[in-house]
Order: sequence, then C-alpha cells, then structure tokens
Amino acid sequence: MERRRVVITGLGAITPVGLTAVESWQAVKDGACGIAPITQFDPSDMKVKLAAEVKDFVPENYLPKPEIKRMGRFTQFAVVCAMEAMADANFTLDEAEADRCGVIVSSGIGGLSITEAEHDRGKERGWDRVSPFYIPTGICNMAAGQIAIRTGFRGMCSCPVTACTGGTNAVGDAFHYIRDGYADVMLCGGTEAAVTPLAIGGFTSMKALSQNPDPNRASIPFDKERSGFVLGEGAGVLLLEELSHAQKRGAKIYAELVGYGATCDAYHMTAPRPDGSGAAKAMEMAIRDAGTTPDQVDYINAHGTSTPLNDAGETAAVKLAFGDHARELMMSSTKSMTGHMLGAAGAVEAIFTALSLRDGYAPATIHYEVPDEACDLDVVPNEGRSADLHYALSNSLGFGGHNGSILLKKWED
Repeated sequence: MERRRVVITGLGAITPVGLTAVESWQAVKDGACGIAPITQFDPSDMKVKLAAEVKDFVPENYLPKPEIKRMGRFTQFAVVCAMEAMADANFTLDEAEADRCGVIVSSGIGGLSITEAEHDRGKERGWDRVSPFYIPTGICNMAAGQIAIRTGFRGMCSCPVTACTGGTNAVGDAFHYIRDGYADVMLCGGTEAAVTPLAIGGFTSMKALSQNPDPNRASIPFDKERSGFVLGEGAGVLLLEELSHAQKRGAKIYAELVGYGATCDAYHMTAPRPDGSGAAKAMEMAIRDAGTTPDQVDYINAHGTSTPLNDAGETAAVKLAFGDHARELMMSSTKSMTGHMLGAAGAVEAIFTALSLRDGYAPATIHYEVPDEACDLDVVPNEGRSADLHYALSNSLGFGGHNGSILLKKWED
C-alpha cells in the first residue's frame, strides 16, 4: 500500500495562556503561566484552589446564541478552534470532496459541568424535568459531531476517549487515515472543559492534583518537589492534508507528520509501568513508522504532568527508547504553563511541537528549581532555547495505561 505524505496546514487553539494558536504559542515562548485561582466556582472549602482556566472566552464573540445554547463549553472550544484552523489554512470545502474530509476530536470527560447541573436539577425538580438537551450536549463525541455539522465534512467522524492520551490518538489516527488513502483532509485534536467541583474533587481524592497554593510551584514537571498536576481546560484542532492536495491549492505548511505509535501498559488503572516500557514502545513505534532512527530526534514535548510517577516513568521510557541519545535531546513540558488539559493536552502539544519545528525553538519547562535524580535529562529548565530542530516527538500517557506518540518533521520545500 502506498504511504501518502501528510502535512499540517491549519492550527486552532484555545488554552489557559491564549485564545488563539498564535497567542498561545507566543505565551509559551514568553514562558507565561496560565495557572491561577479557580473562578468558575467557589473552591474555598476544597483542598485544591488553583486551575489553568481559559481566560476571557466569550462564546458570543464567535457563535450565534442559538448554537451556544446547544453546545457545552468543551464543544464551544472545539468548534471555535476548528473554525480557526480552517481559516488559518485558508481552506474551504469547495477545494475538496466532502466525503473525503473527516473529523477526529477527543474529549476525556465531555460535558461534566452539564451532568453536574442537570443532576442538581433532577434532584430538585424530578428526573423527568432534566433538560432534553442534556444528552446531546454532554456526550463526549458531540464536539466532533458539531464540527462536522458546521464544516460539512462527511467522512469519518470519531472521538477517541482515551483519557489524557486522547488528543494524541486523534491526531495520530487522522494522520494514518489520510496516509493510508481513506481521506484527503482531516480536522483533528481534542477539547476539555472540566474545571468543575466534581472533577476537582475526584482528582483530589485520588491524590492526582497538586495542593500547592502557589501558582509558581503547583505545576512543576520533573522538579523533585512536584506533587501532582494542575487541571487545565481548552482545545486544540489541526487541519491535516495529504501533501499533494495541500500543494495543489498553494497551502502554507507548518510541519509534516511522519510517525505514530500507540500502546497500552496493561498494568494499572492510573499508574504507569515503573520501567517505562509501554511508553518507550509507543515512541519506538512512532520512529519506526516514520522510517527514521532515534538519534535523529532533537526534541520531545513530554507528557510531563508534574506527578511523581509520571515524570519519573516518562524519563525512564525515554532512556529506554533512545539509549545514549536520551542525554543529547531536549525534553520539556509545556504543562508547566498550561496545566494538564486532559483530552485536549495532546492536541495542543502537537500544535506546540509543530511550531517548535517551524521556529527552531524548544520551549521551557518553567518554574523548575530542584533537580531530581529520577528525571535527569535536559528538560530545558526555565528558559526556552533556539535550536536546529528537524524531528520532534510529542508524548501522551493516560489513565488506563494508554500511551501515544506522534513524530513530526520540519517542513522544508
């Protein structure tokens, strides 16, 4: 089977550090931190009082009011990002066959805030009084569905629900779908809006979240004093195209997608394999899929959640996958700035990785202070770095043992 080449031609993002892909990337280059006190509800009686919320998002600035009422916050994020990616790519459906254009957008939790609100309503007024829009606005796949409705894309429309790996699985699956000839264009990514009392409480109870009240010391990947992740929200959507399809219409190209690997630890509900073997195999698979070698990878956008087990396990995985080259490459975590956006994380980080290649710039792991012998690779501490990047990997590791890695290559005409 012919393996077609796949490129990224459009980007859209809403993150805790910016309302567009351009704003978000500039904030990352500036080392801005999107972590602050929670504003979406009153957390005064809770242990965790910080989150990485999207700031100043006004849906009425992007969408008609009737549509807003039929979309959860996570879907609003995704649709707005998809429109941004389409505009950024200067793409319209007139330039493609609708049946060969698809959507794969992940969400780990979907409309949790809707579930919480409708549960309260049902308890108060009776269960038959729950909103008729509850199910169609709250289910995880509705972000992908609404994007397809809005764009007219009639090809495959899907929603990987693989926890924190979902965004990466969406991009990787879309890449393979185009590469293997099933589509010419795909909108792909992830979205999440789960800064809610139930989510914060649930993650706190399982001791996954940092309880540090200092925004500068809460999300500190690879730092010895790390104590958990900071919950974030937002979305990232990429427009992928088959290379000749993009070139025929004169599209600008950010980067080329060249490899994808997905594995499962098959080990524990929440903890990664301590030796990192499952994550290592996903990275090795992505590199083999690209037909390249580990020593050609210059930078890794790490999953890097700031939990004790994840960061040590991911470091071990990189050492296992890359051998001696692990100490030559750079590996940073942009979650130090954005917090952990769950199902949106891998998509937003894929965007950052593509822009890292375009700009020749490895973003920092900010607020890094105390080195950890278990995380002893070059984590690009505190200051981003200009570098000659040709290949870059983006990792995602999720509850349930899901591991995903995508390999991107710098675009050169």
